[in-house]
Formats: sequence, structure tokens, C-alpha cells
Amino acid sequence: MLSLRRTRLLGGLLVGSVALALAGCADAPTNTAEPTGAASDYCARMVTNSGGLDDRSFNQSSWEGLERAQDEFGIDAQVLVSTGETDLAPNVTQAVDSGCGFVLTVGYELADATTEEAASHPDVHFAIVDESVTAPNVKPILFDTAQASYLAGYLAAGTSKTGTVATFGGGNQPPVTLFMDGFVDGVAAYNAAHGTSVRALGWDKAAQDGVFTGDFEDINKGKTVTQGFIDQGADVILPVAGQVGEGAAAAALEAGDVSLIWVDNDGYDTLPAQYRPIVLTSVMKNTGDAVVEIVGDDIDGSFSSDPFVGTLENGGVALAPFHDLASSVTPELSAELDELNARIVSGEIVVESPSAP
Repeated sequence: MLSLRRTRLLGGLLVGSVALALAGCADAPTNTAEPTGAASDYCARMVTNSGGLDDRSFNQSSWEGLERAQDEFGIDAQVLVSTGETDLAPNVTQAVDSGCGFVLTVGYELADATTEEAASHPDVHFAIVDESVTAPNVKPILFDTAQASYLAGYLAAGTSKTGTVATFGGGNQPPVTLFMDGFVDGVAAYNAAHGTSVRALGWDKAAQDGVFTGDFEDINKGKTVTQGFIDQGADVILPVAGQVGEGAAAAALEAGDVSLIWVDNDGYDTLPAQYRPIVLTSVMKNTGDAVVEIVGDDIDGSFSSDPFVGTLENGGVALAPFHDLASSVTPELSAELDELNARIVSGEIVVESPSAP
């Protein structure tokens, strides 16, 4: 895992201000307490993409990381929540105008605004999740999710009772299709190893095209798409679509014999509790760890624009536990997954994708 600076002594005995979520472009709240010590004058702002804060995806994970940085370092951290496209650029501007030296933005929707504000404010340090922005004061936070998704695809093929699995995305964008590339390659690897012919619906890697709902918020679209896959026999579904994925969970739960693979964080913990019995695993991006590390570096004066790339090797990506469905994963399959993980880490297996960071 990432080496977090848990022994830093920043002089702060208590957490500074309680972070408050700001809707749209509302004025920033006044802090009720001041941090003390070396980090007393340090503050950070985060801007969500249009999916909002409680997206059970990268906005939520990024904010949890910034909250942890607040607890660990005694800083002032607040978030500006974007509820639509018109909020994006104004929220980044407001974050910069707050006077804070660190601004975290989330997702490709914020790339242009981040680039513009970074160019206009070279003394402010930025980080952006799941997007590459090249500037001396912007650090991209990227994840090679294809590596962990390869394991998820292998797992899906190995646990499918129908011989059909499926994936879909919210939009045809590299951070989305990277998951899908790894997933279908993992299914193919299982077929090659076991002489099976498990089908993977929803994504054609060669054509780089597949099934997308067109957004990351409409749960009903996720349910409709997933029901279509279930009607074709799919019994393991990987949605890569933020909140839309909850619709996939609903369809899977209603179907009875269908399991779900979540993305970004552990869906067993972040989805409503009724879906726990169907969550097979999750392809996790340990965004929170990266955020804590980067904020710590910035406080120490060692900020770098070199991209952080999460991999299986550094713990930036991983498969979540199997939780309630552990009994559906045989010891032999579990051992195969461990071996594949080790071979990817060693470089013996290279999971390729045109969307790889």
C-alpha cells in the first residue's frame, strides 16, 4: 500500500474545521475552529464533477481521502459540490478564490477548468482524479484499473453458472473503458486456461465500443440495461457508471441468481445494505490513500506534478473481499487469482489497454 506519513508531527492536537459540503457555488462556510501548529495556515478545497458528492464512486472516495488528510494533518478541508455542468468552472474558480494553496478536482469534466485556473494561478497546487492535465502545478491521480479488472473478469467467468457475463459504462471515456478492457481480457484468460467459452457482453475491445447509458446519474437506465443483459443469460454484471450502477444492483437483486461487481470503492460498504448479498467483489481504486499522500507531500513542500499511477503493485488498485459470496469462489479459483495477481505485479502478464495511464 501507499506509504502514508502517519508519524508527521504538524503540531495540531485537534482537527481544525469540520469540512462542510458546499452546494453549487454557495459561499464557503466560516470555520468554527482553527488548526494549530505547522499546518495552521494550510487549507484545501475539492470540487466534484456533476455527479455530486454521494456518488458511491470517485467523488465520494476522493472526499473521504481529503477528510482523512484533514484528520491526520489538522488542516481546513472543504468541498464544493457540482450538481450540473454549469457549476463546474465556477466552482473551480471559487476554490481558487478561497485563497487555499491546494485544489483537488475530480474527473474529466473538470479538466478544462483545472487547466485554465492552473495557468492563471501558478502558485496554487492542483490535483485531478482520473484525468491527465499537463502543467507544472497539476498532479494527475490515475489508476491502472485494467489490472484489477482483469482479475475481476477472470473471477466473473469462473463463478458464472450460465457462461455469460456482462459489463457496461456510463460513457465511452478512458477511465471507464479501462475497466471494461481489463474485464473482457480476464474473461478471455479464463477461457484460455480452462477451455471454456464464457461470453462477455457489452464491450468489444477491438472496436473500443460497447454499451453505454450516456450518463452517470440515471439509476433507471442502469436497471434497464442490466435487465437486457440478464435476459440474454448474463449472471455477473460489471457496471462502470457511478450512480447508474445502483440500477444494475436493483436488477440483479430482483433476478435472484445474478451477482454484481462494483467499481471505484467496495460496493459492499457503499451500496445500500440490501445489495450486500449480491456483491461478488469490487474493482477498487484507493483514491483516498493517494489524496492523503499528495496532501502530505504538499504540506512538506515536496509537491510534484509527476502523475500518481495506482497499480496492483503499489496497492493503488485491488480486488475487494468476496464478503457474503465467498462460498461461491472455490479455493482453486481463489488460488488462481492470487497467482494472476503475482504475475501481473511481476510483469509476466501485461494487461494492455489503449486507455492505460
